[in-house]
Amino acid sequence: MRRDSYKSLIHLHFLIFLWGFTSIFGVLITLDPILIVWFRLLIAAILIFVFLFLIYKDSLRLSNSSFFNFFIGGLLISIHWYLFFYSIKISSISLTLSILSTASLMTSFLEPIFYKRPFRIHELVFGLIAVVGLVLIFGIQYENYFAILISLICTLLSVLFSILNGYLIKNHSSFQISFYEILFGLIITSLIILLSDIQFPLLISIKFSDWIYIFILGSLCTAYAFVASTYILKFISPYTMMMSLNLEPIYGIIFSLIIFGEKEYMSIQFYIGAGIIFLGVIGNILYKYKKIS
Repeated sequence: MRRDSYKSLIHLHFLIFLWGFTSIFGVLITLDPILIVWFRLLIAAILIFVFLFLIYKDSLRLSNSSFFNFFIGGLLISIHWYLFFYSIKISSISLTLSILSTASLMTSFLEPIFYKRPFRIHELVFGLIAVVGLVLIFGIQYENYFAILISLICTLLSVLFSILNGYLIKNHSSFQISFYEILFGLIITSLIILLSDIQFPLLISIKFSDWIYIFILGSLCTAYAFVASTYILKFISPYTMMMSLNLEPIYGIIFSLIIFGEKEYMSIQFYIGAGIIFLGVIGNILYKYKKIS
């Protein structure tokens, strides 16, 4: 089990590297955020369904007792993704990703409540370290409070989603969880689009570059990463996953600086805050490694 945990941490960090590109796609794709989420879910649902139909047909069976949990999972992840892309559109990649660092602190309080286990001092300590970095970032971004609020809600939904999947993975395969959560997310997103005044573009009018970015987003960053990250929860806690996800802002910010240049440049105080967050992540990784070695 300890060896599996170590391998899972390595695999998780590869997935986080992939997720670092999702914010880049959010800027590059010229569609409305809700449409980006819809296409992302559609592509992922199709790919996972084909895989399950050809290899693991048993995972397509859905019991009535699981229906509600998968529906909630789909609701949480679809709204999370929408708020994520929306925040990027109204602020910046750097700001939105930096707020995701609050996930570790949120999880350190929520996971013990949902899983009915004692609070762990090291989780609170590393979570608070991340918040120190966040406070520095808040202090220089006071004009973006609305975007910060949206990002915080987005992060909370992500934490609740990971806690839910940490529970579901005990009785369901990662393929089944991923497929039905994505499917329900697609249905929910479709209803939102139908009930809103959002105009669905003609497929032929979507730029070729958008199609490339959407496919990569839906396949590698969603279908593959979604199934893999859910499976990893068999071997690590939601807190460790959320703490490790603090690296996603670091990757995303670096990628955005390379691709978008001056548009994403921030002040020295911002990078000091991001550096403190990074130290909190490294501290947690080293602590976990020491525990499992």
